[in-house]
Amino acid sequence: MKRPFPLAVAQLGPIHLADTREAVVRRLLEMLREAASRGAEFVVFPELALTTFFPRWWMTSQDEIDRFFERSMPNAATQPLFDEARRLRIGFYLGYAELTPEGERFNTAVMVDREGAIVGRYRKVHLPGHSEHKPAAPFQHLEKRYFQVGDEGFKVWDTMGTRMGMCICNDRRWPETFRVMSLQSAEVVVLGYNTPSVNIHWPEPPHLRMFHHLLLLQAHAHENALWVGAAAKCGAEDGFHMIAGSAIVSPTGEIAAQSSTEEDEVIFVNCDLALGDTFRKFVFNFAQHRRPEHYRLIVERTGAGDPLPG
Repeated sequence: MKRPFPLAVAQLGPIHLADTREAVVRRLLEMLREAASRGAEFVVFPELALTTFFPRWWMTSQDEIDRFFERSMPNAATQPLFDEARRLRIGFYLGYAELTPEGERFNTAVMVDREGAIVGRYRKVHLPGHSEHKPAAPFQHLEKRYFQVGDEGFKVWDTMGTRMGMCICNDRRWPETFRVMSLQSAEVVVLGYNTPSVNIHWPEPPHLRMFHHLLLLQAHAHENALWVGAAAKCGAEDGFHMIAGSAIVSPTGEIAAQSSTEEDEVIFVNCDLALGDTFRKFVFNFAQHRRPEHYRLIVERTGAGDPLPG
């Protein structure tokens, strides 16, 4: 029996330094309404969806840095998005820079249900880039400078008729991210990303950025029997280019929908969660076929790294 989960991914084109949060929220509202008009019940917005990708800039003034962070969620600028979600009865994932009352700073995403209420929060674990200034680089990638490593782990929430987990950007490169959520019986994983098309650390051919991005989404979706929704912020922000490739991927590993522009764009799939049930029963049945005790034995005998959780 089919179990529909109408899912939309809302890709954002560039957000420039001069753009206000209010202007960005108006764009998010337009895509939220479009997604609802197409029958979506959940929308995935990108990582750091309210500002430009500010870790590309070297900044020394804490006040200058903190202007990119949200001290509460929702707040005055974002409240219209929560209100409209409640009116339309549609949930969403939203990435932003979080500044806690204790002064901690995280690259964060929240999961919001159809009532406009936050039901889950995730703080990015796998921070890429560097913390020191690299004057010779074409731009910086200073997530390790501006953010702390997420301290809440990978969780799964029962909401909107499914079990859904979250991650952010570079987390998608690590198999443990998806496996930990799959071990908690996740059926859907959603994520946002801001991925530069140029790698400042080594001369990576640009086409590999997109190839690896899609390869990872497809592999992790299939090997964990998940639906994956991934939303880009993309295009040239103040002259610095980021890849697009927003996608919805099925448990078969096939791309069910993919963006075709580097602008604001909504893609939609009426996902059948029962497809994941089939793969969890007949192919990736962890209880029947997964053998973590043997992984540990291999580690003990070879001195390799830690085995997978579980």
